Amino acid sequence: MPESEAPRTGGEHEVPSPAPAALSVRGLRRVFGSGPAAVHALRGVDLELAQGEIVVLLGPSGSGKSTLLNLLGGLDRPTGGDVVFDGRSLAAMDDRALTAYRRDAVGFIFQFYNLIPSLTAEENVQLATDIAVDPMPPAEALALVGLAHRSKHFPSELSGGEQQRVAIARAIAKRPRILLCDEPTGALDLRTGITTLEALVEANRSTGTLLMMVTHNADIARLADRVIHFADGGIRDIACNASRIAPSELRW
Repeated sequence: MPESEAPRTGGEHEVPSPAPAALSVRGLRRVFGSGPAAVHALRGVDLELAQGEIVVLLGPSGSGKSTLLNLLGGLDRPTGGDVVFDGRSLAAMDDRALTAYRRDAVGFIFQFYNLIPSLTAEENVQLATDIAVDPMPPAEALALVGLAHRSKHFPSELSGGEQQRVAIARAIAKRPRILLCDEPTGALDLRTGITTLEALVEANRSTGTLLMMVTHNADIARLADRVIHFADGGIRDIACNASRIAPSELRW
């Protein structure tokens, strides 16, 4: 079980990361709406995320997990505070620079696969590699997630777990520095969920990407280097796992 650090909220001392930071989060705030009806989704979050680590975000619905992921990935802009990548402020980037950051540095994986039905698995992956700076061949990305033999199949010919692995291959084919996953196993049963997690862990191991997963499944936290517990728009506590287990050891 994780060894929990002292409970903390954004703005207090940060738990040291095991490697140089891939992303630095500084006083990050996000407010939706205004006046009495305003929703404070993030309330001043401070966080250092290291290159090559696996981080799991846990917390109830509405606690701010997905909002944080969207801001880290440049899909949304903060109300206050900043995210810093390679010394560059995401908040200060114009739309063109932010698009380049999403294209070149970030891979996204969501609960639903968002594959193009009329394209094969390989062609779906190629959509990402065609716009990437230094991509891996689509066939190599599919082999990395165990789908080399399914490259010519269309999404309708693939199981849910296989479709999610195509989505992972599409994300990692760009060789992203940061891989952001929002409930990647939420629509999957145990067996296919474990297969999906094995593909994500292998991508982290082989490419050195920062892997960050939002989930409601507390058992998945045992895969992580660090587990961040969210509540009411802030960090409640951070736990560091003394060792990580393999996805095959999970049960839920």
